[in-house]
Amino acid sequence: MTLSERDKKHLWHPLTQHKTSLDTLAIIKAEGVKLWDENGKEYIDGISSWYTCMYGHCNAYITNKVAAQMQKLDQVVFSGFTHEPAIQLSEELIKILPTNQEKLFFSDNGSTSTEIGIKMALQYHFNLGNERKVMLAFEEGFHGDTFGAMSVSGLSVYNGAFEHHFLEVVRIPVPTGENNLDVLQKLEELIEQHALAGFIYEPLVQGAAGMKMHDAAGLNAILKICREHEIITIADEVMTGFGKTGKNFASEYLEEQPDIICMSKALTAGLLPMAITSCSMKVYNAFYDNDIAKGLFHGHTYTANPLSCTAALAGIDLLNSEEIQQNIQQVIQSHSNFLKEIKDHPKVMNSRQLGVILAFELNVEMERYGNLRNKLFKHFMESGVFLRPLGNTIYILAPYVISKKELQKIYDSILAALEIF
Repeated sequence: MTLSERDKKHLWHPLTQHKTSLDTLAIIKAEGVKLWDENGKEYIDGISSWYTCMYGHCNAYITNKVAAQMQKLDQVVFSGFTHEPAIQLSEELIKILPTNQEKLFFSDNGSTSTEIGIKMALQYHFNLGNERKVMLAFEEGFHGDTFGAMSVSGLSVYNGAFEHHFLEVVRIPVPTGENNLDVLQKLEELIEQHALAGFIYEPLVQGAAGMKMHDAAGLNAILKICREHEIITIADEVMTGFGKTGKNFASEYLEEQPDIICMSKALTAGLLPMAITSCSMKVYNAFYDNDIAKGLFHGHTYTANPLSCTAALAGIDLLNSEEIQQNIQQVIQSHSNFLKEIKDHPKVMNSRQLGVILAFELNVEMERYGNLRNKLFKHFMESGVFLRPLGNTIYILAPYVISKKELQKIYDSILAALEIF
């Protein structure tokens, strides 16, 4: 019996309707940008396994660091204790975060990092005696699967069964450049109508919505108004963080710095689960009190796990290295060249790029192909390329260590798709 057949007996996979989905594919090995299935077929990981393994799979520098730490300290409670990997990670991460970030709160994954950011914003005002209980978010944003994260997410396919349990949230469109004044007017109206506590947003790129990109000047203007009205700003950098936009964090494209930043995914280079929610001293000071009830009472068993912290430290070492920075620039240039090649193709709509993120919509009659997404996915996998289309949106977010030859194979598979569909 194959691994895929054994899988069906007991396993329930994420984001999957098992009655209609394709069979799961058993992966038995990963190295660099490559994955191998149980039949020995090789695939280029064109999305870094959900934007995590940015320095390549099983990167020896990272795995050796974690293996050494494993022999020294594997796990210890982080409430009342501390340890060198967490302390060192705080020191190194603060160096690359926007300059107003001062405090780090650890958790387990992207959803919990945004959940904590939301709780920080709401409790910030509660602790100060402000009656502010409404969150602000973008339309079509996605911030995770826990209840607070779902509340502020705008993709109903994820949330339908739970919406009557949600926090109160109001929404504005993303600024596109053309609609910036309308968005700002809408924001001012919502400020008049609601007691807004916080604004959570994916800076410049909305991942789950289809790698939709928005205007930096417009977002900066929104953040400025939020600051002026004491609305806590929460940058969800779970997807965009750690070099993907061409800067360490997408927030670096803006003059206005967020009060809170949420991180996960590439934080630990795809090796181990961990998340961090960072904040400014302004936020932290609202919790710093003789009243114990004003503390942030949120905790996870594996908070600041030493092995995960070590993986994150090794990832930051690589991100800061000249080699990785050169590779990032090479990928950016290759994407730019490819977009010039396809931008006038009749089946290519809304081609766009920010850093190593490339995306466009396939301009075809989706009804003609039934489940277009699954057919595209099957085409890419048969080509030896792992891309995971979002509806008719095709995107690339490959590891920084990818070669020009491997990138070209991804491009060739996309060019073939443009002829087939």
